[in-house]
Amino acid sequence: MHVIVLGSGVIGTTTAWYLAEQGAKVTVLDRKPAVGMETSFANAGQVSPGYSTPWAAPGIPLKAVKWLMQRHAPLSIRPDGSLFQWQWMLQMLLNCNADRYAVNKERMLRVSAFSRECLIELRETLGLDYEQRSRGLTQLFRSEAQFDAAVRDIDVLEACGIEYELLEGDKLGIAEPALLRDGQKLAGGLRLPNDETGDCHSFTTQLAEHARAAGVDFKFGVDIDGMRVEDGVVQGMHVCIDGRKVLLRADRYVIALGSYSRPLAKSIGLDLPVYPVKGYSLTVPLLDADAAPVSTVLDETYKVAVTRFNDRVRVGGMAELAGYGTELNPRRRETLEMVLEDLYPGCGDLEQGEFWSGLRPMTPDSTPIIGETAIPGVFLNTGHGTLGWTMACGSAKLLSDIVVGKRPTIRCDDLSLSRYGRKAYRRPREWNPTPA
Repeated sequence: MHVIVLGSGVIGTTTAWYLAEQGAKVTVLDRKPAVGMETSFANAGQVSPGYSTPWAAPGIPLKAVKWLMQRHAPLSIRPDGSLFQWQWMLQMLLNCNADRYAVNKERMLRVSAFSRECLIELRETLGLDYEQRSRGLTQLFRSEAQFDAAVRDIDVLEACGIEYELLEGDKLGIAEPALLRDGQKLAGGLRLPNDETGDCHSFTTQLAEHARAAGVDFKFGVDIDGMRVEDGVVQGMHVCIDGRKVLLRADRYVIALGSYSRPLAKSIGLDLPVYPVKGYSLTVPLLDADAAPVSTVLDETYKVAVTRFNDRVRVGGMAELAGYGTELNPRRRETLEMVLEDLYPGCGDLEQGEFWSGLRPMTPDSTPIIGETAIPGVFLNTGHGTLGWTMACGSAKLLSDIVVGKRPTIRCDDLSLSRYGRKAYRRPREWNPTPA
């Protein structure tokens, strides 16, 4: 069986690896010159199954209105000129109730917990070293209201068997000693001891090398012009390689293009509710290890994560709903610097920081889309939002099982595109590979 995987981020590369491991001949196509050069390049570094939480939650609409008024707002919305943006936001609002939240969180925790098992197995089997730390994640609460909300949310953690610790403000030093060095006043935190950290780009690069050794063919600098579909059946991929237009054929096709999955899928009649949510990160050289985090902390107020690597600290987060642009907004850098200096003053060299932005492929219910489609031979592995690194290995293992016709290890029948309950296949439109 020959499978073409579209996209070489952490999702596409892990998918290629597991497909090859199951005996498939795999070709990976990407427009970039190497793996993991877009959303997987400088994300926040969290592998956080315990913090797999839907954005769509009770109370979020009111919070969103307040965020839009803040200087250091975790959310920004700017019309992108498309009707889809408004449709997507409406769908998200419809998920902001207790019942939908519980369903969506259970799905996310299920995939994330399985993914962590797969990641650990891969790391140990292949001897991967990507600056990983297995010292947990601590969600920080600046207010008693945030702390109380976390207490109400732990029922889902317990139902899914996720270990946790609730820490009062004066106990936060147990998990993160540097937090209390300067008398920082915080209401408390939720510590998830089994969560991890690591450099996603380094992981993706190393895994790609093992995939090549296993026979996976990575083709870079490839412009995807679209799929040829006749009578509802894919006849091949129209691509441009080194200026030559060619038709590549395979038995199966996996769309793992992150935020760019939607325009390609739309060209063959699939309606993916995946929107590009822009995020930012700042990676700074470590100056003082004693003043830095030991793992990852997540500031609940600003929705910003601070992650420790070996000799670097990365601070990342925020969300902009404004289309496909990746330009750098200096005001977002100000927010990242503010959070880092507020929580860990003097730990990193801000002047030498590397500022970056990327597009997270987000679904309205925050759950990824994994599985087959209404078009025979076309499969999806996309829509992981801010948890692509967390869910990558498990999603890829599930998808590879589905592609080769093997029974998946965990339940995944509620992860496909069909869960949205509307017509999944429509008449194809012209493919626009560079959406505005």
